[in-house]
This record gives sequence, structure tokens and C-alpha cells, in this order.
Amino acid sequence: MQKVQSDMIETDPLSRKPGLAQGWTIILAGFLPILAIVSLFPAVPSIIAHFRLDPGAMTKVPAMVSAPGLTIAFVAMFAGYFVDRFGRRSLLITAAAVYGFVGMAPLILTDLDAIYVSRLLLGVPEAILLTSINTLIGDYWDGQPRRNWLALQNMVGPFLASGTILLSGYLTGIYWNASFAIYGMGFVICLLSWAFIYEPRPFGSVPQQVAVSTPAQVAFPWKGVATYGLVTLLSSALYYVFIINGAIVWGEIGVTSAQEVANLSAIPSLFIIAGAVLYWLTGRWGMGPYGQITLFLGFLGIGLLLIGNAHDWRWMTAGMIVQQTGAGMAIPVLIGWAQSFLPFEHRGRGMGVWTACFFLGQFTSPLLISLSRQAMGTMQGAFVVAAAIGIVGAVAVGLFATFSNHQNADGK
Repeated sequence: MQKVQSDMIETDPLSRKPGLAQGWTIILAGFLPILAIVSLFPAVPSIIAHFRLDPGAMTKVPAMVSAPGLTIAFVAMFAGYFVDRFGRRSLLITAAAVYGFVGMAPLILTDLDAIYVSRLLLGVPEAILLTSINTLIGDYWDGQPRRNWLALQNMVGPFLASGTILLSGYLTGIYWNASFAIYGMGFVICLLSWAFIYEPRPFGSVPQQVAVSTPAQVAFPWKGVATYGLVTLLSSALYYVFIINGAIVWGEIGVTSAQEVANLSAIPSLFIIAGAVLYWLTGRWGMGPYGQITLFLGFLGIGLLLIGNAHDWRWMTAGMIVQQTGAGMAIPVLIGWAQSFLPFEHRGRGMGVWTACFFLGQFTSPLLISLSRQAMGTMQGAFVVAAAIGIVGAVAVGLFATFSNHQNADGK
């Protein structure tokens, strides 16, 4: 894999360099799509109770939690084009403001179908947000600094998610739809982005020139984009297997109390942070992206295999520890790898494809697991099928990396 030279980013017309203000603004902006999901978990029962007269409430309310993901999968590639065409900063600011308005709309909406539509529309600013911030990470930093910020983003996320769930639970106790007030965070991100985010430009460009892309100058790396797109789609489908279906497996091994599941899952869930740390460490030790992909697919596969064969809570938590470690590595590894294929001129489009593939994987994961469950008879059996896919994928990437290294060595 050849490193593109245009990854090098110079400062803007005012000779600014990315620092803590830019990094933390990007991290907080990147949490908005996660907030859109976790903020509703405590609120789902209250929303269902409020719309109990609607015969479809039991289906619509849980479905609207992940509804933005489907929109993101379709919109992200178009968002990437606009990010490259019109610049990162202006779209980030606009998307954050729209996120605030659309996200808070259920505070005044009284029809469940209208709320569901607002959730689908929320995916539009989310797609632009994700594409913009992932592009900016590649624009602002390269090498180890980029790995540092990607790792930190995945370390901070679980703590922000926990705080959001607590706040949502408190607000839901006040009124059934009060948790939607949390989406006002979009306005805060809008102001922070306006204050601290600046438009980057490629190294060597004219200082007065704003870094809006000129795609004709550099060919779009179709082969590289197709490669990381397929790997991201597969990895995302495996990434969401436990997130979406883990509670069902707990039930199959005899743990049916939601409170008990939460208590037993609390510590293993923290290992997603260990995965982010492992990503950072392996980067420091010089492990390349293919080695890291092999590692996280192996962790996901082995973790799912342990869960699929668990007979009690001990084996279940052991499997979760391994699986969550792989999940913590997955996103920063995939983003960092994808960015290494992309020149500045096409980074927005390239990250748009990455975002679309990742959320398409989220959408297809439950469908694939459902088919596997029907074939195997149990959810644990479906986990074993997913585990086999992950382990085979890890072996295939590892063999490819070894073969490529041997070829490179023979060519020297």
C-alpha cells in the first residue's frame, strides 16, 4: 500500500496549526451520532407507554432508535462529495445546527409517525457530521498524532455515553419526551466548530487559497476505496452482532433480569477502552494496518465464539471481554487505514464511502444474524457462525499481509 503524499497538511492562511481546541471539538462532534442512539435507551419504555394506543408502538419505537443509521448509509457518499466540493468547516457548522433542530423536534411533535420521520431525517446531518469530522482528522494530523486522536476518541466515547444515559434517565423521569432536549448539544457543537475549526489546505498550496478540492488534479483511488469499503462492511456487521443481539444470548444462558444483565456487563463493556489503548500501542510499536485488522477481527471472532459456547455468566463475561477489546480497536483501525488511501482532494468522498459502508453493515448485521439463527436454531448458534466469519477474515488478512511482506522483501 502506497502512502499518499498529500496527507501532509499545512496551516491555514493565518498559519494556524491543529491543537487541543480542534481535537476536542472533533471528538465532541463525533459523539453526536452516538448520542442520537444512547440517549433513547432509557426513554424507550416511556415513549411506548405514551403511545400505547398506537398498535404499532411496540415496533416503531425500538426501530426509531437505529433509524438514523439507515439514512446515514444512503446519504454519506453524497455528503462526501459536498465536503470535498464546498469545504469541511462550513458543512460541519451547518450540520451541527440542523442536528440540534431536527433532534429536538420530538419535543413538540405529538404523532409517533412524525417522530419516526424526524429520526430518519436526523440521519442527514449525522452523515455530514461523521464525514466532515473523519475527513478533518485526516486533514489535520498524520502518522502518530492521527493515531493519538483516533484512540482518544474511542477512549472518551464510553464515558460520554454513560453520562448521556444517566442524564436521559433523569429527564425521562420528568416527562416522556424530555430526553430529546439532549439533542440541543448540536447547537453547542455548532458554536465550538465556528470558534475553533478552520478550513485545512493541502501542503504547498497558496496561502490565500481555501482548501476546497479540485478533484480533476488527482485520480480517485477506486481500488483502495473498494478494498477498505468491503472490509469495513464486513467488520461493521460483526461489530454490531453483540450490540444488537447480546441481551438475547444472556437470556439463552438463563440471565433474564435486565438489571442483572446490566450489572454483569458493566465491567466487560469497559474493555472497549482497552481496545482503543491497544490500537494506540500497536501503532507505537510499528504494527501496520493489516496487522491491526488481523488483530481486531481475531478478537471479535474469538469473543463471539466464546459467547456462542457460553453455558454460564463466567464464560459469557470472558467472551465479552475479548469481543469488546476487538470492538474498541475496530473503528480507529478502519478509519486510519481508509485515510491512508486518500489524497486531500478526495478525502471527503473517500470517508463518505467509509461511513456509508459502516452504517450499511449496521443495517445488514441483524438481517444476517436472523438468517443464521433460523439455520442454527439458537442465537448462540448464530454467534458461532459470526465467529467463524471473523476468524476466517482474520486469517485471510494475516496471510495477505504476510504474502505482501514477502513480495516486498523479494523485490528489494
